[in-house]
Amino acid sequence: MQAQELLPVLGAHPFLEGLPAAHLARLAEGASSRSFPEGAFLLREGGEADTLYLLTQGRVALEIHRPGRDPVQVESLSAGDILGLHWLFPPRRWVLDARAVTQVRAVGLDAAHVRSCSAADPALGYAVSLRLLRQLYARLERVRLQRLDVFNLDGAEP
Repeated sequence: MQAQELLPVLGAHPFLEGLPAAHLARLAEGASSRSFPEGAFLLREGGEADTLYLLTQGRVALEIHRPGRDPVQVESLSAGDILGLHWLFPPRRWVLDARAVTQVRAVGLDAAHVRSCSAADPALGYAVSLRLLRQLYARLERVRLQRLDVFNLDGAEP
């Protein structure tokens, strides 16, 4: 898909919802349509963090590798979520694996392009930063609830 064809997809994604058309157009210049079959890795621990994925279909498991043992799933993402935040800061390397649990479709935003656009247009940078902070806060809240063992289904005291 070309940038123009991705504009409606970008504008409909919850992460970019409400972003001015000019900002969407700028981000679309560095966007590409991506598809991953079930079982494929969207990103691997240690790899270059160069993409912000806007998930539009399917489910993704975030996994931490444990040497000599099976990986542990730490979170599950689905359509409407974003994947990949480590492109924000050096060393820009992924710290976990992201595996497609089902067929996944996403829009990949080139991270260097997002950083460049954000630096060149402070209003765009501010809008993207606020959205990223909202995502980080939501994930931090989920981790906090997990640490409190709120989801303990067996009724045992923590």
